[in-house]
Amino acid sequence: MKIIQTIEELQEIRKSISSSVGFVPTMGALHDGHISLIKQARSENDIVIVSIFVNPTQFLKGEDLDKYPKKIEADSKICELCKVNYLFLPQISTMYGEDEVLVKAPNIKSYTLEGERRPGHFDGVLQVVLKLFGLTKPNRAYFGKKDAQQLALIKQMVENLFLGIDIIECEIKRESDGLALSSRNVYLTAEQRSDALAISKSLHAAAAIIGKKEFDCHVIKEHMQTIMSQLDVEYIAFVNRQFEEIQTIELKNSIILVAVKVGNTRLIDNIWI
Repeated sequence: MKIIQTIEELQEIRKSISSSVGFVPTMGALHDGHISLIKQARSENDIVIVSIFVNPTQFLKGEDLDKYPKKIEADSKICELCKVNYLFLPQISTMYGEDEVLVKAPNIKSYTLEGERRPGHFDGVLQVVLKLFGLTKPNRAYFGKKDAQQLALIKQMVENLFLGIDIIECEIKRESDGLALSSRNVYLTAEQRSDALAISKSLHAAAAIIGKKEFDCHVIKEHMQTIMSQLDVEYIAFVNRQFEEIQTIELKNSIILVAVKVGNTRLIDNIWI
């Protein structure tokens, strides 16, 4: 595995590659969820590029940019063990200049749910992902379904800008007790982590209710709220794959999304129906 830190080196290497490229963009602190993305990219491409970059433009004032987990040595070892070909580790000054051409997320999709609570967040996400796509020029790029709204916006960007990249949707990875894997889970105390299990329990309960032919989103939401009654729930949302709000579950076209604060840690999770 080769570690790359400059744009010039990455561009030269990319010019020399004629076979298929799979790309996995990350912010580091790699866990089994990231590893599953990398392994899928490894199985489907000749060359795998992983980037680690904690992108400042997607963090709002007061969020955890400065304390976001950084484990470069451990992350590098994980990438090496997963047989990554190239690991891109840029600095902020490498990725951003003083006079930026800005990317704006579409108003409707990016200012609901996560975007409503984190205004401008998705502008920063799309900005950095577009830059990374331009540098790595992948055939396929891999993203987890846990960040469902982000995934939908990236797919729309690729389509709208005619980028010709296959966006591969990868399943959510969970701990054995059901907690969705997240780099922010390290912030949880043992008690908070136990409390957070109500999130996945509520989603599994929703799936069970739907399996019994209850498709009314209001009824499903009430069940979920009961399960998460001890948590600080920011939202429980029901949308179709286009992120339009729905009142009735549409099988094979619905997503139930949850955002919760556990202590000072904000967690998101979802289930695709």
